[in-house]
Amino acid sequence: MVRLIVAAGMVVGCGFLLAQGGDLVVKKNRMDVVAKSYTPENAFMGTVLVVDGDTVLLDKGYGMASLEWSIPNAPDVKFRLGSLTKQFTATLVLLLQQDGKLKIEDPVSKYLPDSPKTWEKITLANLLGHTSGIPNFTDLKEFGVWRMSPHTLTEELAFFRDKPLDFEPGSKFAYSNSNYEVLGAVIEKVSGKSYGELLQERIFEPLGMRDSGLDADELVLAKRAEGYRPGKKGLEVARSESMTVPWAAGSIYSTTGDLLKWERGLFGGKVLSEASLKAMTTAGKGGYGLGVFVSEHGGRKVVQHGGGIEGFNTHLAYVPEKRIAVVVLSNVNGAAPGAMGAQLLDVALGIPVELASERKEVAISKEELAKFVGLYELTPSFSLTMAMAGDRLTVQGTGQDALPVIYLGVKDGHPRFFQTQVNAELEFVPDASGAMTGVVLHQGGHDSPGKRR
Repeated sequence: MVRLIVAAGMVVGCGFLLAQGGDLVVKKNRMDVVAKSYTPENAFMGTVLVVDGDTVLLDKGYGMASLEWSIPNAPDVKFRLGSLTKQFTATLVLLLQQDGKLKIEDPVSKYLPDSPKTWEKITLANLLGHTSGIPNFTDLKEFGVWRMSPHTLTEELAFFRDKPLDFEPGSKFAYSNSNYEVLGAVIEKVSGKSYGELLQERIFEPLGMRDSGLDADELVLAKRAEGYRPGKKGLEVARSESMTVPWAAGSIYSTTGDLLKWERGLFGGKVLSEASLKAMTTAGKGGYGLGVFVSEHGGRKVVQHGGGIEGFNTHLAYVPEKRIAVVVLSNVNGAAPGAMGAQLLDVALGIPVELASERKEVAISKEELAKFVGLYELTPSFSLTMAMAGDRLTVQGTGQDALPVIYLGVKDGHPRFFQTQVNAELEFVPDASGAMTGVVLHQGGHDSPGKRR
C-alpha cells in the first residue's frame, strides 16, 4: 500500500487559511476541493465521509462504482476494506477476553495446540501488535498464484506455519498479515463459531451496520463497487484473489456510513470496555496498538489504519478528543486515500493545507541539484535514493519506482522538494558547509527523518 514512503499522504502549511474554529461553509467547500484534486484521470474514484462531532463536513461519491455500466459512486456503495478488517478482528479477540474465554498474554499454543514449535513464545498480544516474527504470507514468492484459488483455514495456516520466524517474538515490529489469520483461527476455536458469524453477532448487528459483512467469492452483493487498477491504457478491472485468502486480515466489505457507526460505537463505549479500548488504542512498537496505528497529529491523538486489496484502497482515521472521523474508500488502487485522508483531517482541524496544484516550482540549476544526489536512510529497511535524470532530480524509495520531484525553494534554511504523485515533501538538512547531511520526509501527517549514507 505505502508508496515512496514510510506513511502515506501529506500535510503541510500553505496560504489557504481557515479562521480559528473554521467557517463551516468554507471548510466544507475546501474539503470538496481537496477530494476533487485527486480525481483527474480517475486516480481516485470512491466515497468520502468526514464528520466533526455531529456535523457532516463531506459525504460524497466521486467517479464511477462501475465504469462498464456508468454507475456513479455514492455514499451507499459497498467497498472491500482490505486491512481495515484487522481492527474488527482485534475487537473480537478483546471481546472474547472480556468474556473470560482467552487472555491476550497467553501463548497462541494454548488455543491452537498443534502450533509449530517455533511459535511457542508467541502470545496473542504479539499477533495483535505485529511483534510475533511470523513472516508475512503475502510476501512469499508463491503467494501470487496461490491466492487466486480458494483455500480452507487449514490450508491457509499451512501456507506459512513452517516458515522460519523473521525475529525473536516481541523483539520488534513487522507488519504481517499472517498474524491476523492466526488470530482468526483462535477466534473460531475459542468461540465455537465462524469468524463471519461472530462479526455479525458481536459487532455489525448491535451497531446497526447493515451494509457490512465478510466477503465471499460467491457472494452477490447489491451496490458493490467494481475494483480497478491503473493500466497502460487507463483503468483496468483488477482481478481478485479468493476472499478466503485475506479473511480475518482483510475480507470485510462496508460503506462510509457503516464505518462511521463503527467509530462512534467503538469510541462511544458500545463495543468494548474502557480497559479494552485503552489497550487497543495505546501505541506499542512501530506505533501500532491492537489492530490500529496510534499517532499524534496537530497535538491530538489519532487512531487510524489503511487497507489495500486488488482494486481497492481505504483509509479510516478517528480523533477521539474531537470526535472527528475521516473515511476514504476507493475502488482504484493507489495512494490517494491515505494522502487525501491526511489532508481532509487537517482541514477538519483547521490546519492549512496546500494542494499539489497550488505549489509553485522554483528554478534551480543542474549543478545545484547535484548536491542532493545520494542515499538517505530513514529506517534500516527503507531508504530514499536521490538521483539525476536529465536536468531533473528524482526520488526512489526502497523497492519502488523513481519519481521526479520539483524544487520549492528554501524555507527556514532548508531546501525543499515536492513529489506530486505521492503528495510528499522532502526537506533537506545541510551542514555548515552547505553539504546535505540528511532529509525529512513529510507525508501523511508524519515527519520521517533520514541520514545521508
